[in-house]
Amino acid sequence: MNKLELIEALKSEAGIEKKEAAAVVKLLFDKMTEALTSGDKVEIRGLCSFYVKEYIGYTGRNPKTGEKVEVKPKKLPFFKAGKELRKRVDK
Repeated sequence: MNKLELIEALKSEAGIEKKEAAAVVKLLFDKMTEALTSGDKVEIRGLCSFYVKEYIGYTGRNPKTGEKVEVKPKKLPFFKAGKELRKRVDK
């Protein structure tokens, strides 16, 4: 399911206009992004959680040339499935 399909599902299930459904989905994604950007964890009980992992910088190697490369510190978002979601998918 992509963003457009989610908007369509919300529109038909909630009986609202497409514009309103798109605004709800945008607000949800914006707030989740805001929380992750500020270092908070986003948790939807039973479904999933999103969090940010921080990695320190290190000296890596280009596998093609063997040249040393400095890898900068970075932050990456991660998704973890909740217990209920894992059970429902595994049926």
